[in-house]
Amino acid sequence: MKYLLLYLIKIYWFTKSKSRTAKCIFRKSCSHYVYEKTKKKGLLMGLKALKYRVSNCKYGFEIYIDPESKKYKMILPNKEVLGEEEIAKRLLI
Repeated sequence: MKYLLLYLIKIYWFTKSKSRTAKCIFRKSCSHYVYEKTKKKGLLMGLKALKYRVSNCKYGFEIYIDPESKKYKMILPNKEVLGEEEIAKRLLI
């Protein structure tokens, strides 16, 4: 089953439009994140990664500059805080 998920992700990569602009709020795209987790840790972790990304890669996030570090941070809908290195470059001013 792990390989089925990996295969489906590869099909998605092959068939998605190259001209379509990225809308993901994360630096690493959702499909690449899920592919990596599935390949390294198995189907269950891949499905958990998919659920995590689907539930957090949407409106409801907030980006701010941390006053101490002077770096961008993002609060996800689930209230998790991510550092600048995980935020999509297109969202950083």
